[in-house]
Amino acid sequence: MSKKLGIIVGVVLVVLGITAWQALYTVDAREQAIVLQFGEFQESVQEPGLHVKVPFIQNVIFYERRVLSVDPPVEQVILADQRRLDVDAFIRYRIDDPRRFFQTVNDERIADQRLSTFLIAALRNELGQVTQPDVLSEARSVIMNRIATLVTSQAAPLGIEIVDVRIGRADVPEQTVEAVYGRMRSEREREAQEYRAQGSEQAQETRSIADRERTVILAEAERDAQIIRGGGDAESIRILAEAYSQDEDFFSLYRSLQAYRAAMNDDDTTMILSPEGDFFRYFESQLGIQPEFDARAPQPAAPATAGLSAPSAAPQVSGVPSVTAPE
Repeated sequence: MSKKLGIIVGVVLVVLGITAWQALYTVDAREQAIVLQFGEFQESVQEPGLHVKVPFIQNVIFYERRVLSVDPPVEQVILADQRRLDVDAFIRYRIDDPRRFFQTVNDERIADQRLSTFLIAALRNELGQVTQPDVLSEARSVIMNRIATLVTSQAAPLGIEIVDVRIGRADVPEQTVEAVYGRMRSEREREAQEYRAQGSEQAQETRSIADRERTVILAEAERDAQIIRGGGDAESIRILAEAYSQDEDFFSLYRSLQAYRAAMNDDDTTMILSPEGDFFRYFESQLGIQPEFDARAPQPAAPATAGLSAPSAAPQVSGVPSVTAPE
């Protein structure tokens, strides 16, 4: 009997525990809740703490009390001046009426989708009436206020309070940037080619002028050099003539010695000349007078060389190469 009583008490306690667990719920300070009975709204709970509901009949749905964020994808908008902008905007909102929020959108995921649609429509509507300078100037705040007002009016029936609407970034599309850079690059290349052509033309003109001036300068310099050289030659001839007129024999000897030095250098040059020639007249006489050659006079015998005929004797000068007279 006592065992059965213990089982019954245990079952009762379990049932009471399950009933209490179903009847009690806690609302966090960061949350708000609505109580439903068979899917119908019963009440909205805003106060945090422990609350009671009818077990197994009523259920509770919790919503955020904090500010929520909606960040839709970047949207490309065409402005009034037919320019395109990639607009990145966001919404900050709060669930103001949980009952209406439950009846219209039910959960936060659907609310985010609806608000994204509202925001994109407002952006296209408002930005389509302004130009790019307006978006990038102080008039942007006015545009944002109009967009926020439009989104707020559309979100109010959903039980949503719009806290803030902002355009985070408004940039020119990448394709437009590339096209603009391409046009700029083509324009700069065209200007560079034009400047290069002008520079080449000026360089060619400058080189032509410089070459012409160089030719004129060289011609004038050559003319002056010829004049100076002619004057020097004339002066040299005059001095030589004057010196020659003072002592003709000495001058002839001096010129012959210069000719000997030029002809008989240190390269062991062999010259075959006739000893009776005028070139060696100073080897025979101090005055350069050739003695008369007598064919009948006996000639000194020259030393013979095996296999070779002895050439005629030639005058020898100490320190100069040998000179051999032809046979």
